[in-house]
Amino acid sequence: MIWNFPYNSPRAIIELLEEEDLAMHKKFGQNFLISPPAWDAIIESLGGIKGASVWEIGPGLGVLTHLLLKAGALVTAFEIDRGFARLLRTRAFPEERGFKLVEGDFLKTWPPIFQTEGPPDVICGNLPYNIGSVCIARLLEEQCLPERMSFTLQREVGERLTAQAGSKLYAPLSLLAQNDYEVEVLMLLKRGVFFPPPNVESTVVTFTKRAQPRIPVNERHFFFQMVKDLFAQRRKTVRNNLLKGEMGRLNGKEEVLQALRASGIAENERSENLSFDSLITLSRALNASRQ
Repeated sequence: MIWNFPYNSPRAIIELLEEEDLAMHKKFGQNFLISPPAWDAIIESLGGIKGASVWEIGPGLGVLTHLLLKAGALVTAFEIDRGFARLLRTRAFPEERGFKLVEGDFLKTWPPIFQTEGPPDVICGNLPYNIGSVCIARLLEEQCLPERMSFTLQREVGERLTAQAGSKLYAPLSLLAQNDYEVEVLMLLKRGVFFPPPNVESTVVTFTKRAQPRIPVNERHFFFQMVKDLFAQRRKTVRNNLLKGEMGRLNGKEEVLQALRASGIAENERSENLSFDSLITLSRALNASRQ
């Protein structure tokens, strides 16, 4: 039987924490989402999940977990807090067949499951603000690519994930995310929809997998090495960043400059102004010069 707890009540949360002798840890970024409309929007953003395998990162007290289970999803929840894990296991969902709990740090516990079972259909979660971008980047880098993902994140991280060329927030993380997914902001969340209210604003970002990645798998490593070089020092020109990075070592000065010319990119351009398509063209020109 799925636990029927009033997740939108701060008083009930406080009483539960006291009853279970649980403490909230700032290092885990524990801020409970207490807005039913926000819960519903997040669940709806995941699409049809009946019978789908879902990884939930940081379930906390289980607010999204119980909605996922009610919708018929098969949930694997990753929880680092031992106290919350105990509550989920013994009180919230003790006999729920569609619920599996994995205790420990998500960054350490998901790779073995991925290696044996492959990616789930969906990944979601209210990610700790201090490691949200790290969790997402790790999944993308290791090519754990479910059909859909939805995360509650610090607003700045969400804006970086969705940033386009010309934005000061446009970064390697933007390109990494947008290579395999259409990434969109679902909604902004005011501090008051959390308990306790965080010190930063939040956003929910959705990921919808592309039919094909923008960069073929055999070009990924070279492309993202080039991107790393280009954004190493944002104030410097593309010319200087490429020549001082791995691309300069692999290609040499004349080849780098020729690749820029062949791509129609000015030597004094800034990396943040280069579109995804321009970066693909440059990557292929640099790679061709090495042949």
